[in-house]
Amino acid sequence: MQKWSNRFGKARLGVRTARSLLRGSAFVLPAAIEAALASQDEPSLVGDKPPQTFFYGGQAVMEGVMMRGQYNAAIAVRNPKQEIVIKEVPLNAALYRGRVARWPFVRGLVMLWDALVLGTSALMWSADVALEEEEDVDFTLQGAAGFGLVIVSLAMGIGLFFVVPAAVSAGIKDATGLHSRFAADAIEGVIKLGMLTGYIWLIGRMKDVKRLFSYHGAEHKTINAYEAGADLSPKEVSKFTVEHPRCGTAFLLTLVVLSVIIHMVTGRPNSVILLLLSRVGLILPIAGIAYEVIRFTAKHLDNRLVQIVIKPNLALQHLTTREPDESMLEVAITSLKRVLAAEQAGVPVTETVITGPAVSPSAD
Repeated sequence: MQKWSNRFGKARLGVRTARSLLRGSAFVLPAAIEAALASQDEPSLVGDKPPQTFFYGGQAVMEGVMMRGQYNAAIAVRNPKQEIVIKEVPLNAALYRGRVARWPFVRGLVMLWDALVLGTSALMWSADVALEEEEDVDFTLQGAAGFGLVIVSLAMGIGLFFVVPAAVSAGIKDATGLHSRFAADAIEGVIKLGMLTGYIWLIGRMKDVKRLFSYHGAEHKTINAYEAGADLSPKEVSKFTVEHPRCGTAFLLTLVVLSVIIHMVTGRPNSVILLLLSRVGLILPIAGIAYEVIRFTAKHLDNRLVQIVIKPNLALQHLTTREPDESMLEVAITSLKRVLAAEQAGVPVTETVITGPAVSPSAD
């Protein structure tokens, strides 16, 4: 009987994790991208602190936050006992501190994939902790289940925001006898933007995703506070905005807008099959460009033109973030502090799990 009970528990966890990924494919992908955008290597003045040579980033997970630095990623999750459980994972030195991190366009694709793997692993582990399950999640995602979740999440994102709009626009073009390829591309772009905004708004109304978005807000507030040189306490961090220019949601909007522009330039095949293949085939090059655009705008926030350009990106973040409560800020701050400790040491720590004392949701 116990054997079947364990199997049921694992199945329940698997369904919960898969459901979270499937519901949040419009969020899980940009969240992982947000972690990838943490790898910045150009100096930047941050408040009264010395020039910053690395910009930290992270993503929301189930009942927690993952922060990422140059050496380690730290996932902090609050379990049902109100304890903050932390898992620290060393990062690939070649990717995050090697030459690849300095190759424009290439670095984006490599880091986006690695961040997606890391982010999905963190999401799976956080679901274990949130449900008080003691499963050992492989943070290399070499297992079939973890790799499958990454592929499903990618396939959903590509299907919903690239393949479906292209197919629908082709159908409209044929049904109406539309001869203008430019008009067909414009229709495709409107459908893309509508599906992106609508899907994010729709999943944001689900209870568990609302909490995920609140932790997303906590992650943004914590990073904003750190970059402003503020004290990393819930009281101080709560004063900052939930918007952040390096947000993965901003990347996704930039990716969609760039795809509309580039597709208009590269042309539109008459064959529906060739059209769909061209849309999928251009995703990687466009993603590499979008990654560099987000990096560039994040470095030039004092430029008036950049401030205007990123307004839609910041506005869309209000769909993927919520104001966090104090307990959520505590989790995000704990995660960032673990990452900063590894940065000060200058070496990655070995993979480890730490459970902190129970904390009242209203405690400082």
